[in-house]
Amino acid sequence: MKIILTDVGRRYNREWIFKHINYVFESGRSYAILGPNGSGKSTLLKVLSGSLTPSAGNISFELNDKTVEVEKIFEYLSLATPYVELIEEFTLREQIQFHFKFKKYLTGYSEREVVHLLGLENAIDKEIKYFSSGMKQRVKLALACCSDSTLVLLDEPTSNLDRAGEEWYLALVDKTKQADRLFIICSNQEKEYLFCDQTLSISDYKS
Repeated sequence: MKIILTDVGRRYNREWIFKHINYVFESGRSYAILGPNGSGKSTLLKVLSGSLTPSAGNISFELNDKTVEVEKIFEYLSLATPYVELIEEFTLREQIQFHFKFKKYLTGYSEREVVHLLGLENAIDKEIKYFSSGMKQRVKLALACCSDSTLVLLDEPTSNLDRAGEEWYLALVDKTKQADRLFIICSNQEKEYLFCDQTLSISDYKS
């Protein structure tokens, strides 16, 4: 997967959140989008996911040297963000089964493997609404990383996680990173993107 941004900008009303971004994201690498809270990281991630149209410039997607239409990019991505919620009325088992009706499992994973990875065997028939915020965050991350998707987008991945949860997250990424996958992390905490080999600072695209 290759994502090509050409002079991309996004504004709300008359205020530019960012502009003049010329950048290429490529599979096989992990990228961190950096900036303080409210700087526009999540907005850029929405543009990269195809759910938000740039106010200026152009974004294009390529896979195996072929163009992927922006309307189809959802087929190739998985994400875990604060603004995408789990279905509270589902049990963990139902949530996993529902998610994987739309996504294939990453090679080596199954419902059983995902539950084991979460360490929630005893909560598999418990409704999500009774999970702690940290448990919910782990479920979001596991669903995103264990899906057979070329593009993985994570926004504030360690929010609601304690230190053990942070270590679990880094181990999850290490287990699920593959040569043909593209990871993009939105963060303002270095511990969340230690594994990333490229960084993009939103502050560089404010004027």
